[in-house]
Amino acid sequence: MRSPYIVTEKILKFIASISEKIGEINENHLYKPNTELRKKNRIKTIQSSLEIEGNTVTEEQITALLDNKRIIAPAKDILEVQNAIEVYKDLKIFNPNNIKDLELAHSILMKNLVKNPGKFRTTNVGIVKGSKSGTSCPWWRYGKRINE
Repeated sequence: MRSPYIVTEKILKFIASISEKIGEINENHLYKPNTELRKKNRIKTIQSSLEIEGNTVTEEQITALLDNKRIIAPAKDILEVQNAIEVYKDLKIFNPNNIKDLELAHSILMKNLVKNPGKFRTTNVGIVKGSKSGTSCPWWRYGKRINE
């Protein structure tokens, strides 16, 4: 069945213009968290994640590093923060269910901090906090890796 209307160049231009306006309206109504709030949350996430590992850098110092300012802190702590900032900057590109992406994120996070960044451990590593201790085991002893 044929349409009772003839689609002309003028009609196509109107359709394109209307579609563009609808896109602009939708964009203005999408939820966009405040840029400052996102930055504060990223800083808190980085600081708390690194603090678990014994990093002493404060939220204020992380803010200074994000603003390309110098801080006084142990070199290792500064490097950990800089690496974490780099990983969080590209976080959206990583697929958490993909081994290669996990290895890439780990290699960025651990750059110049460990011998083989981006590689799975092949030996046990002890974890100690206060008087409590535990052991983290290598994947190869306990089954298949993700997406093998």
